[in-house]
Parts: sequence; C-alpha cells; structure tokens
Amino acid sequence: MTDQNKPTSERHVPVLRDRCINLLAPGFEAARKGASQPVVIDATLGMGGHSEAMLERFPDLHLVGIDRDEEALALAGARLERFQGRTDLVHAVYDEIDDVLADLGVSEVHGVLMDLGVSSLQLDERERGFAYSFDAPLDMRMDTSAGQTAADVVNNYSEEDLVRIIRSWGEEKFAGRIANRIVAARSEKRFATTGELVDVIRAVVPAGAAKTGGHPAKRTFQALRIEVNEELDVLERAVPAAVNATALGGRIVVMSYHSLEDKVVKRVFQAGSSSSAPLGFPVELEQHKAVLKMLTKGTEVPTGEEIMQNPRAASARLRAVERIKARRDA
Repeated sequence: MTDQNKPTSERHVPVLRDRCINLLAPGFEAARKGASQPVVIDATLGMGGHSEAMLERFPDLHLVGIDRDEEALALAGARLERFQGRTDLVHAVYDEIDDVLADLGVSEVHGVLMDLGVSSLQLDERERGFAYSFDAPLDMRMDTSAGQTAADVVNNYSEEDLVRIIRSWGEEKFAGRIANRIVAARSEKRFATTGELVDVIRAVVPAGAAKTGGHPAKRTFQALRIEVNEELDVLERAVPAAVNATALGGRIVVMSYHSLEDKVVKRVFQAGSSSSAPLGFPVELEQHKAVLKMLTKGTEVPTGEEIMQNPRAASARLRAVERIKARRDA
C-alpha cells in the first residue's frame, strides 16, 4: 500500500506529540479555573495528528484548526469528524490568527501549537514538487489554489535574486554557481520538473559536499519552498499574533525544523520574556513587565527512540512559553 492510500492516522506521525500536549495542558486548566471553555489553535493543522490527540485527551476542549493547504484540511476534517461541534477548521495562512478568531467570535485562546515547515502530506504527494528524490512538477505551493510556483521563481527571477534566496533561505554556500547554471539552462529550455532542477544542481555542487550536507539539492529546494510560500515573512507575523491571542496562563508551543525558523521564534519569545524597562530605570512599571515566561531551556529535541519511529522528527526543535501578563483588552 502506498503512503497516499494509507489511512491518515498511518500516514502522519505527530512529532513530539505527548510533549506538546503536556506543555499545553496547564493552559487549558487555567481556562477551567476561570470558568471558561479551553480553546486551542492548531495553527498548522496538517493531517490533524496533534489535534486528534488533544481532542481525545481533553473532552471539553474546542479546537480551531488552521491550514493553507486545502487537501490537508479535507484529510484532517475526515480524521476529526467524530469531534464535530468541538472544531472549527479554517482555510487560511497562520499569520491570519486575528482575522480567523474575529470571524469565529473567539476573543482569546488558551493554547497555540505551531508545527512549522513542510508537512508529511506535502512531502508524500509526489505531484506537489516538494521532494528532490523523485521527478514531479516544480510547484512547492502549500496552497495550490494561489500564488507563484517554484517553476515561476526558477524561470523568472534574476540571477542576482536567485543567489540571494538560495544563499539566504537555503544557507547554500554554492548559491552563486547554482544560480548561474540555472540561468544558463533556462535560456535553452524553461524548467518544468524537479528532476530537471536536480540535474542542474548536481552538475555544479561538488560530490564531496554531499558527505556533510546531504543531497546536493536539499538546500536549494528549502530556499525555493520558503520563497514560494513566504514562510519566514508569515512566521514573523504569526508568532506575535499567537502571543496577542493567548489568554493569561495560556501557552504557546512551536516546533521548527531549521535554524532560520528557530531564530524567528527565539527572538519573539526572548523579547516577550524580558522587561522592557529602560536600562538603569529604578522601578519596573507594570507596562514594562515581561509578557511571557520561558518553559523550555533553549530548545528541546526528540529522543533517539522517537527519531527511530519517525525519522522526520530528527531536525525538530521545540520552544514553549506561558503568558504571564494579561492582555490589555482582557
């Protein structure tokens, strides 16, 4: 049976599932103490593995699931159908948290979960073009209903812009060589498939680089995916939006999969957990007090056992915070 024909629960193994839920749980308890129904946002719903586990464990929990991928929403909807009445699944990008909650009439939430990066569904669906290991249309859009494709980027961006994104988003030291070869190749034939792009990259990345850096196309594909989906720009807006939406005592858990994502999350969490009082200010006023409390020391990573069971968890890095200062409109 191929991955695409397997039940959703078998296709998707939630990364650090129990740890995420245990970190979020005290936020739900804080809601109950305040006589409120706990509400959680799964901001990157995917195939619904984390959400299913939360809804099973907390019978009073209401879930707001957000995903830009319509196929993922359909699969998660089927998986979570037995929880109808306790879920709102919304087709949106996760930096639109404020708008989603306003449309639902939800004033605040008690937990937010973000599982960043490309999903198991997107990697497994060959025609989506996220993977460099087999030939497919050069697409890479998380929302296939809108936006430019990876083919648009590769065929239309200037050599200078290609160097910039491959170096910045892919952290690829051979960005100049790769961009130059892409521009030369597309002058003869426009790129249409992942295989065509992989062949061009292989031709300029030294074979020895694969010993430490993995597949020669890995970093370029990451860069293109980030550019196509504006992932870091979205994340820059989404993490502060999650903080703003979270009630006193609520918690935010974020899993990232590369250093660029983690830097964004770390920066927002550190700023929120620090006093904003001017240096040397004699008294810390209420408006200067920290909004967040760190729940993790640095980042947490999966155990060796979990990585064996789910190899895609290997690069996961988890950070979590609790809101310790009430929202201004609360």
